[in-house]
Amino acid sequence: MTGIAQPVRIFRIPSQALIAFLILTFGITWGLIGVYILRPEWASATFGAISGSHPFFFIATWAPAISAFALLLYIVGPSGVKAFLARLLLWRCSFGWLAFVLIGIPIVYATGSLLKGGPVLAPIPSEGIGALVAVLFMMLFLGPIEEFGWRGVAQPILQRHVAPIWAGTIIGAIWGLWHVPAFFLAGTVFEGWNFLPFFVGNITLAVLVTPIVNHARGSLLWPMLFHWQLINPFWPDAQPYDTWILVAVAAVVVWWNRDTMFAREGAVTEVVPGENGPLR
Repeated sequence: MTGIAQPVRIFRIPSQALIAFLILTFGITWGLIGVYILRPEWASATFGAISGSHPFFFIATWAPAISAFALLLYIVGPSGVKAFLARLLLWRCSFGWLAFVLIGIPIVYATGSLLKGGPVLAPIPSEGIGALVAVLFMMLFLGPIEEFGWRGVAQPILQRHVAPIWAGTIIGAIWGLWHVPAFFLAGTVFEGWNFLPFFVGNITLAVLVTPIVNHARGSLLWPMLFHWQLINPFWPDAQPYDTWILVAVAAVVVWWNRDTMFAREGAVTEVVPGENGPLR
């Protein structure tokens, strides 16, 4: 009938969706990588040796995003997914956070590398700087894609129930555990790393990115750029010193933002923008 206002649909993502998200995410990654750990010869002969260019590697890495989009499609449909993706357009951020992401993180890596007697920047490969640039852009489609799940779905749901500091800590711990299979997979960079500093680093990074997400009102753009910087091939290997430097930085960031980090008021709780609004 004309002349009668139609209700505006409000997309609501229940908190229970977090459980399904985690089950799907771990199931995809641990299932794919687990085959190569438990039956490496059979897996390599059947699907090919696992590598950074193998389709399974991409699927395992994208598991948080795959799970997030699968749940969103099921719960709120294509229109809800479109509204969710609008969070990529939330670009406004303070100069301080901009400087931290673009300048602060490289300084951490350079300092950590110098402390272990390494270079300020990663060595240029024999193929030339073009190879590093190619890897840089490839990395944009790896780790940053995870953020659709971790900061896109998990962060706002957790912040409905706990303060941002604890939401970040929980996500960081889950994030670290999610990587466990990679430490048992031959031929990966994780094979030579110590898990404990890596686990602490994951918690630290998740806590560090939390105030950025909340300051930018749930932006997906900024955590993606943050993640991209973490895996930028131009930065040198600074393990484990970069982790301990970031722990100190995180302590300062948490103290500086203590009014918002330890209070739920003002924290982003919407997976889909507008989902907590009144039904009209």
